[in-house]
Amino acid sequence: MPEGDTVHQVARLLAPDLAGQVLRLVQAKRLDGACLIGARVTTVVSEGKHLYVACDNGLALRSHLGLYGSWHRYAPGEAWQRPTWQASLVLKTDAKVLVCFNAKEVEILASKGWRRKEARDRLGPDLSLGRPPPAAMLARIEALTAPETLLADLLLNQGVAAGIGNIYKCEALFLAGLSPLVRRGDLPADTLTRLYELASDLLVANLGGGPRVTRRGPNGDCGLWVYGRARLPCLRCGEPIRRDRLGLNPRSTYWCPSCQSSP
Repeated sequence: MPEGDTVHQVARLLAPDLAGQVLRLVQAKRLDGACLIGARVTTVVSEGKHLYVACDNGLALRSHLGLYGSWHRYAPGEAWQRPTWQASLVLKTDAKVLVCFNAKEVEILASKGWRRKEARDRLGPDLSLGRPPPAAMLARIEALTAPETLLADLLLNQGVAAGIGNIYKCEALFLAGLSPLVRRGDLPADTLTRLYELASDLLVANLGGGPRVTRRGPNGDCGLWVYGRARLPCLRCGEPIRRDRLGLNPRSTYWCPSCQSSP
């Protein structure tokens, strides 16, 4: 699952190449992009993990990268770094070719239509934009999840809060000292809100691009605490990091059983 900071960075990088430009070609798998050819792009924005390219004819393109998607920028005539069959969406302007490879979802919708509103309403507050109000977070948690929901599932629920992917899930739980196997109903309200505030701080701190960092060591070294470090010593206590496929839709979860306890 992509992280929310990634999609914000993509929007920021694509905006100079698209905003104000006329779309000369729009190709998408299983979509007819003819309705967008000749339209001028007005905005390129991220909402949670969704990227919207809005045009002056009232239509917008929505893309979701999923696990394997990525955007590439090319000059006209430049060779692509991926095979053509992997291209989910191709946008051409007079100066650039923007290609989204291996996207999970691509669709065309009305910029101000009910589908756009419904998609926005399904998302919780975007944690990449800063800490959400605690009361609002608790209300969404109560309304959208059951008390027995594991933290490994809770943090990935984009309806509760948008932006947390598998990396920030693991890193936030480690920094909070909470096991991914803890049920959300076993935690007090202030612990839950602090967990989301921590995740938001991590997302915001990484909006600038470059390697993702959640740990800065005393010698200037930096990186991640647990993600991708299965069987390596915990950087805090030295015990081996575990990797388990946890949750209703099992995802690889990296954690330290010594540092991350049950309440």
